[in-house]
Amino acid sequence: MVEIVIPYDPREHQAEVHKGLERFNVLVCHRRFGKTVAMVNELIMRALKDGKKDGRYGYIAPFYKQAKTVAWDYLKHYTDPIPGRVFNESELRVDFLGQRIRLFGGDNPDALRGIYLDGVILDEYAEMDPRVWSEIIRPALSDRKGWAVFIGTPKGKNAFYDIYQHALKSEGWLGAMYKASETGIVDAAELVDARAVMTPDEYEQEYECSFEAAIKGAYYGPQMALASEQGRIGSVPYQSEFAVDTFWDLGIDDSTAIWFVQYAGKEIHLVDYYENNGEALAHYVGEIEKRVNKNGCRMGDLILPHDARQRELSTGLTRQETLEKLGCKTMIAPSQSVVDGINAARQIMGRCWWDAERCERGIESLRQYAKDYDSINRTFRQKPLHNWASHGADAFRYGAITKIAAKAKRAERSLSPKIAMV
Repeated sequence: MVEIVIPYDPREHQAEVHKGLERFNVLVCHRRFGKTVAMVNELIMRALKDGKKDGRYGYIAPFYKQAKTVAWDYLKHYTDPIPGRVFNESELRVDFLGQRIRLFGGDNPDALRGIYLDGVILDEYAEMDPRVWSEIIRPALSDRKGWAVFIGTPKGKNAFYDIYQHALKSEGWLGAMYKASETGIVDAAELVDARAVMTPDEYEQEYECSFEAAIKGAYYGPQMALASEQGRIGSVPYQSEFAVDTFWDLGIDDSTAIWFVQYAGKEIHLVDYYENNGEALAHYVGEIEKRVNKNGCRMGDLILPHDARQRELSTGLTRQETLEKLGCKTMIAPSQSVVDGINAARQIMGRCWWDAERCERGIESLRQYAKDYDSINRTFRQKPLHNWASHGADAFRYGAITKIAAKAKRAERSLSPKIAMV
């Protein structure tokens, strides 16, 4: 027997976390809590203690580069005393005593498919595509009854909020919140200074773990919050007397996202949403037809991004031409800047009603769509962060641009002088 001493001395609240974990856990932690250090050590300790043959453990951050920046040095440091440990820099992997811990990024979920896991940490889950958990990680834990810990700071009432609420009321789950005002980890003077230079929403979110605070840099945060307050996110059924237009974001390597839209007077009803990747255009047309026919409606216009005019080498056709060959009536969104498109989307949001169940993922994409943040210069870049939320938000933007443009043309025609024929 060789005694292994890991150079980790947990703080009081970190030790409390280690002792109280269930199979599934959601830990809402303020900034500087030390959650990443604690959870990297949880992975190491469990790998050493579980004694499973060919144990497999994972740490997942929203982005692969983020996983490397945040956790790789910690993982190497704390496993350094373990005899025979082997580091694989290219795969961000450490092997020791028949166990393996590997770092992953939620931005490439396909790299996670097909693996099994005995334990996993999902760090900053509020910034991840929710399907990483439901479609990939949860099934990967089933064979060997693996465990999971979600950790992070709130970012609005998104999937992290939902999983935290689930943890509070479910057997076999632990839900815990650690606020800076309660842990004492960050001293009072530092908190006073932080509060002085941060907005109230920023402070409440980062240090007091508020799910109510607005998402920093979110383009549509106020509009979506108002929609919730006014009851415009709820049950919005298909209505058979109206055609169903669809707003598209076409992906090649990324996802294709589609909003299903009906117009009831001045109201815009977002009745459905569909997203997938790796499928041919015929698949998406079939999905539209299935949903439209099921609800006794007819298919309206397919509103496509301007890059739908690009020709594909395999067919020699544009994607617009391919869709028209499949019997669809298409429209191309005007080519406008992202900023103009976002403004157009904001203009129509006050008239929008969303079906909460069928459009759940699309609604969340609108809530999460935010500016890219430059952490070095501590400022927002003048462009959106490209992540899982981009697809649904872009599709909505293309539809908004097209409808605003059509409205402007109608107004222009109505104001044009009438020429009397003699």
